[in-house]
Amino acid sequence: MNSSPLDRVSLKNPVHLLALGFGSGLIRPAPGTWGSLAGTILGSALLACLELKIFLILTALCFALGCYLCQKTADDMGVHDHGSIVWDEFVGVFIVLASIPTLSLPWIVIAFILFRFFDILKPYPIRYFDQKLKSGFGIMMDDVLAAVYAVIVIAILSIVGLPC
Repeated sequence: MNSSPLDRVSLKNPVHLLALGFGSGLIRPAPGTWGSLAGTILGSALLACLELKIFLILTALCFALGCYLCQKTADDMGVHDHGSIVWDEFVGVFIVLASIPTLSLPWIVIAFILFRFFDILKPYPIRYFDQKLKSGFGIMMDDVLAAVYAVIVIAILSIVGLPC
């Protein structure tokens, strides 16, 4: 009998716990959305407590750590970028949150929606990297690129003076 990839991970394992977004990646349906929501809540709380420079350093460290976490968990599951691996969503939404003009509920919601939109749509070159880079770095990069697209839209919205 074949076991599910989820049977091969445990939230008691700290690597799996982080890669699965503290369990948010196990919520069905749409684990990426749940992981992004958990990342948005955590990222907003961190941004409220930390200077932006410290938050950006933490985000960069989370990216570097994520390359390992996502690869190790994917290897343990036997699936390259299983939907329950959502540490990449955490890092992607952290990047977008760092770009919002003010830490207000409307901007936080806009950041979340834009990130999910681009992460799901995967416009070029996101889909290319998602399909070609079969590593922890690849798992992380498609979400970083989705974040870049969202940051560009937020910059445009900020320039036109969206009243949030």
